[in-house]
Amino acid sequence: MAWTDQWNQALKDIRTDSYESSAEKLRQLTKTGLLKFTDIKNAPERFFEAHRHVVNAAPLGSGFWVRFTVHYNLCFGSVLAVGSDEQIAKLDDIQKRGLLGCFALTEKLAGVNSGMIVQTTVEWDDAAQEFVIDSPTEGSHKNWISAGLCADLALVVADLKVAGKSYGPHALLVEMRKDGKLVPGIELGDMGVKTVGNDLDNAWIAFHKFRAPHSALLSRYGEVKPGNGGTYISKAKGFTNMMMIGQRLFTGRVAVAQCALAYTRRLFECTRKYSDAKMCWGPKGNTSLTQVPQLSGLYQRAEKKLQRLDAFVGECQRLLSVHLRNGTVPPVPLQDAIACAKIAASETSIDLTFRLTQDVGSFAMMTETGFGTTHFLQACKFAEGDSRILMQKLARDRLKVTKPVGSEKEQALVARLTQAAGQGSAAWDEHFEEVYELAWTMVTRIIDEYTPGSDLGVPAGISKL
Repeated sequence: MAWTDQWNQALKDIRTDSYESSAEKLRQLTKTGLLKFTDIKNAPERFFEAHRHVVNAAPLGSGFWVRFTVHYNLCFGSVLAVGSDEQIAKLDDIQKRGLLGCFALTEKLAGVNSGMIVQTTVEWDDAAQEFVIDSPTEGSHKNWISAGLCADLALVVADLKVAGKSYGPHALLVEMRKDGKLVPGIELGDMGVKTVGNDLDNAWIAFHKFRAPHSALLSRYGEVKPGNGGTYISKAKGFTNMMMIGQRLFTGRVAVAQCALAYTRRLFECTRKYSDAKMCWGPKGNTSLTQVPQLSGLYQRAEKKLQRLDAFVGECQRLLSVHLRNGTVPPVPLQDAIACAKIAASETSIDLTFRLTQDVGSFAMMTETGFGTTHFLQACKFAEGDSRILMQKLARDRLKVTKPVGSEKEQALVARLTQAAGQGSAAWDEHFEEVYELAWTMVTRIIDEYTPGSDLGVPAGISKL
């Protein structure tokens, strides 16, 4: 049986009745070994294909896709990115045992709108030869950690301190549960009932002087040598440890973009099937709901936009896969393109599904149609870097480019914002609409450079108020 057929067979019967049953499904899926943790490097095309099949196999709006990508990409993908050869070798045993992972990065005061900021600390205790992970304030509690209530292991990002000196964010893989029971020094809480995806557990996590062994620090690019209080040894040349952890955000952004587009296609296909069969009275004879001009026009425009974005995201995946195989950092232009893919796919999907809701009538109010799950796309918007933060970064970076780039409109926006930036942060904030206008102008230009096509328009979620 071909791999795709085996994978789709394994994906059957994804349950949404509880996060425990969802977690058990992922545990069993992991044990099959059909998708290996190392495939993100050795077979990246399969890694992305697996993600696309998951979003199509799971019930519309299910949290299982998020659970899946956190487990494979963010948690164990980060081990692959910054772990030593010995640590990576242990992934095979973790997979055979079906242990589940979560990714503990975001915090209560440092969420998706803050970038890579962490206040959780990890201090080397040389006398005990252990790391001590601590949440010094409530604001440093890890927040909205997907799969946090069920995970066996956590990839924890914390500020590393050795002999009283901070070395910035580093990653540790720690055991959260032994024999299914939470270990001492870790406190968990449920983030609460959501509007969608309640088959996914989202947790807050507090560390109370939690002790982890020396081997927990993922040490490909930085390690701590015991003795004399401990010595930090950096092996990173020309980049930071956090930059390599951030590599998983590139794969995640491509996967999120593909997920948002696949979700939108499913909702449109379901609705089109209904509207083709729904007959409406007309003075010259009955006609299908599909033929109502605004709905017919929306279907046509949506298909053009989805096809265009599918092609662009696919090109980003192709180019990124080369760097995943080679273990190299994508060049800045590709990093920007991947950010654009995530922004454009999520924002366009939100825009299209909103417009579909307005034009299909009472069908959008029925629970079985899937329209009640559209908040799933909000998760796509803020996952792997909130779209607004990515747009802010695009705009700020654009101001650093001295040579003329882009259209006259883009250059005019750069000139105005350069002047505003020189007047301080308050002036920059006052021009926020122009900041996002510049960013979207860049997004469409970059998409045109990779895959030329028709105008994408401006999604409602990022248009001017």
